Amino acid sequence: MSRRRVAVIGCGDVSSVHFAAIAANPGVELVGVCDTDDSRRSQAEASTGAPGFADHRALLESVQPDIVHVCTPHHQHAECAVAALDSGVHVLLEKPLAESSAGVDTVIAAAERSSATLGVCFQNRYNPPVQRLHELLSSGQAGEIRAVNATVMWSRSGDYYAARPWRGRWETAGGGLLMNQAIHTIDLLIWMFGDPVSVRGGVATRVHPQIEVEDTADMVITHDGGVRSVFFATVANGDNDPVTLNITAENATFRLAGGLQVSWADGRVESVDADPASGARSYWGLSHRALIDDFYRSIDAQIPFWIDGAAARTSVDVIQEVYRQARRNQDPSLAPREADTHDVRA
Repeated sequence: MSRRRVAVIGCGDVSSVHFAAIAANPGVELVGVCDTDDSRRSQAEASTGAPGFADHRALLESVQPDIVHVCTPHHQHAECAVAALDSGVHVLLEKPLAESSAGVDTVIAAAERSSATLGVCFQNRYNPPVQRLHELLSSGQAGEIRAVNATVMWSRSGDYYAARPWRGRWETAGGGLLMNQAIHTIDLLIWMFGDPVSVRGGVATRVHPQIEVEDTADMVITHDGGVRSVFFATVANGDNDPVTLNITAENATFRLAGGLQVSWADGRVESVDADPASGARSYWGLSHRALIDDFYRSIDAQIPFWIDGAAARTSVDVIQEVYRQARRNQDPSLAPREADTHDVRA
């Protein structure tokens, strides 16, 4: 089988893990990179040897890739993904699906009319401790779920927002810490405990007055199976602590904090270690490559990828509902335009 032709659109921070996964996979060949920023595009060209383009449409026409990885700022997701899908090119899209509900609808509609596959990067689903936790909960061994809480306690400086101003604006990011960092953990709560039937939450900007969006948030989600999860997240913490997920069940307690610790009611104890990630972005983990390789396998097998548009839209719906409540009940400056939001779908 000939190697599939792959291109990357958007050469910012997260693209580094995509480039590494592409380089490590013998079944694909990087044939193009794209970024509107001259410096980032030139760096990507130099480090990969692939030709660079300033416009994604020119890349699609010139190198005719089989697959594109979209790693752009949020407000560019929909335009790039739709152009590729309408050209019959498979798309692996960084989270979120889009920065607005209208953008989400646009991407999903393009995927439905396309012969190509759409996948979304919720790589934490591939972490071995997370997969084991999901397996134990799905099997019913834990019994009735009695309590669930999760936290994201991370740190982002003013320099983080100054370096990429799009991150701090409603128009370009679609939100703050919920849309850019905590969405991964919200996705895990939905995957493990079911779609939301109600969401109550709030957002605030506690330490970064220079941004439009939130740096701190809380919510309570009632899932369709009756489980209630409580969630708190902030980028006002002094460090990037492990994401936590604590579950109290009838037959066991579970603590996910990097690794997984399971304490069974009969005295058994089980643990699953986290991947030994390292470096300045160690909190990203190592599961991007596992997800990317699995996406390629789904294309080779001609089957839909399991984290598709429908799977990825629910987390955006939850976040948009919290923003809608913030606009209605709290501070109108902490929420996007009403036209960009809609209720969580039951």
